[in-house]
Amino acid sequence: MINKQMSIGEVLRIDRNVAPIFMEFGMHCLGCPHATAESIELACAAHGTDADALVAKLNEYFEAKK
Repeated sequence: MINKQMSIGEVLRIDRNVAPIFMEFGMHCLGCPHATAESIELACAAHGTDADALVAKLNEYFEAKK
């Protein structure tokens, strides 16, 4: 289960195919240093996007893979 405290890098290490979901939420620099260290919550705050909506969409993606 993905949560807001995880970094973008952590989630991408689980499955790189989630990159388009992050991009849909305005996070286009997935390889930058912030993506590997910054939490999803902080990244969403910096990009003015809804962390809860992003986490929900990521979890939907992973749930559908089961």
